Amino acid sequence: MHRNLIAAAAACTTAFIATTSAFAHVSLVEREAAPGSFKAVLAIPHGCEGEATNVVEVRIPEGFVSVKPMPKAGWTITMENGDYEKTYTVHGHEISSGVKVVKWEGGTLEDAHYDEFVLRGSVAGEPGTVLYFDTVQHCASGTEEWVQHPAEGQDPHELEGPAPSLTIVAGNDSHAHHGHGAPGAEAGLSAGSISIEEPWARAMLPGQPAGGAWINLTNIGEEDDRLISLSSPVAEKVEVHMMEVVNDVMTMRPLEDALVVTAGETVKMDPGGLHLMFMKVTEPFKEGESVPLTLEFEKAGKVELELPVKPANYGRGSGGHDHKH
Repeated sequence: MHRNLIAAAAACTTAFIATTSAFAHVSLVEREAAPGSFKAVLAIPHGCEGEATNVVEVRIPEGFVSVKPMPKAGWTITMENGDYEKTYTVHGHEISSGVKVVKWEGGTLEDAHYDEFVLRGSVAGEPGTVLYFDTVQHCASGTEEWVQHPAEGQDPHELEGPAPSLTIVAGNDSHAHHGHGAPGAEAGLSAGSISIEEPWARAMLPGQPAGGAWINLTNIGEEDDRLISLSSPVAEKVEVHMMEVVNDVMTMRPLEDALVVTAGETVKMDPGGLHLMFMKVTEPFKEGESVPLTLEFEKAGKVELELPVKPANYGRGSGGHDHKH
């Protein structure tokens, strides 16, 4: 069973369906990526034609390697492994085989609902290459298939069931090391099963002793992990703090225990809530520069990153409040 846009209907109805269905294809949220670590988020905008989807099958393209699927509540994951067409070097190690097919099974995606399915891996192809993530939705009465690849020069929108695609673009080393651009400049950095996204720090005022910073941590593994240590050469100490209102007074306090990153979930930090505090900094953070930070996880190990410094009024709240205990 495949969605048939050209149904036996009035011409105006057919035109309307054809127009709206262009926005109803399964697709990748991010459709370009440089070689390196990448989180492929597949957007599934509906179930089958009037039926719920119970299995989402994704065939991993050549050039996307070391794949790990993110668990989803209510769904089980099965994977099929196989050999790659060639050998790739990832993080200094040569790999020639890995996950070729991922299936999320046993859940329910109603036809009227939207959901996302996530794969973490490494883009290992050459810039200009297009990777196609053939995707099949399995339903009670059949399948909804998104497996068609356009011919050279063909518009993918002309296809009835275009496969989600990812175009590999040239990387920019300075982008990763110096943190230019949006707070998500470090998106794609990972340590083991921990994906580190949207890191940023706030510019400080002269004489301010402590600076604030924020990151998001996603655990794509099957086991919980813990953030057990933070350090930076520009601060005497780095801690995870929680901001909260106690007796109508805004207070901040360090977490008493290590921060737990639960399997399949994301720890989101934001001004006014969970955040990082750099204590007794060597000099105030300056807008446009970057702040080095080392994170150590119990299972994933250590990872170093740079946090781009945003304006002092960026976001809400303030990154350098005095503590009220």
